[in-house]
Amino acid sequence: MIDVTLVRSLHQAVGDRLQLEQNRRRATGMSPLAGEAELQFARAAIANVIREHNEARLGRGEPILGPDVDAEISEAIFARMFGAGRLQKLLDDDEIENIDINGYDEVWVTRTDGKSVMVEPIAETDDELIELVQTLGSYAGLSSRPFDAANPTLDLKLPDGSRLAATMSVSARPLVSIRRHRFKQVEFTDLVDNGTLSQEVADFLAAAVKARFNIVIAGATNSGKTTLLRALAAEIGPEERIITVENALELGLRADVDRHPNCVELETRPANSEGNGEITLPELLRRTLRMNATRVIVGEVLGRRSSSC
Repeated sequence: MIDVTLVRSLHQAVGDRLQLEQNRRRATGMSPLAGEAELQFARAAIANVIREHNEARLGRGEPILGPDVDAEISEAIFARMFGAGRLQKLLDDDEIENIDINGYDEVWVTRTDGKSVMVEPIAETDDELIELVQTLGSYAGLSSRPFDAANPTLDLKLPDGSRLAATMSVSARPLVSIRRHRFKQVEFTDLVDNGTLSQEVADFLAAAVKARFNIVIAGATNSGKTTLLRALAAEIGPEERIITVENALELGLRADVDRHPNCVELETRPANSEGNGEITLPELLRRTLRMNATRVIVGEVLGRRSSSC
């Protein structure tokens, strides 16, 4: 296991260098680093900081860390800056389906074979876990989503498409649950092949979509509601304009450009710390009536605030 304190220290050094470069570029009239350019600069800065750290160790007569440890620390720093910190390792594991965190040191994962096991902590304290979730909330989704005593719940989609739900203050310790979606692009043929649907049911549902019937999907947690919705959406022709309305972006239909070239995603927005600026699902649903939608898909309905309109 790598030295978390060392990772935190080197991460700070890399962050300082990135900030200095951004300030220099602004001062000289250049555009700030963004996108791939920012990632490349960070990678180079991480390599330099680790090299300098090893040189300092040699100067003190201490052994260097070694290439394997260097690589692990490099990935840990990069994950803290642009990913999900120590949580990123779990998100990168395709054999993990669900992640449940009952405080920083009680982390359970459910694998694709259905087995649940406890794994190593993803933070050093509950406060660090909260800080990690706050960081994710600041850049995931279309707008920043607060997570604090005034906003003790958080729902958002992570960059890899996973859905995160977090709670604090109303529980003894911060709680985080992450659901992975194994089928991001799915058709009825896939569901028939894996035994989820019979061919007759698949044909009926496909006909219902083509006939433009209203369809409601309901079921228990982990029963495959989102997967079925994606399969239904796959039956919608590319000539149609789709608007999805969600509390937290999850469906990801816009990413399938070949199948859904004209797709718009709307996401609710929570109120700020003063209680202003909230945009609810019913408001967004009404807005779609003026957006020339051929199809409107409501990603999730949870209670009065998300269903009444």
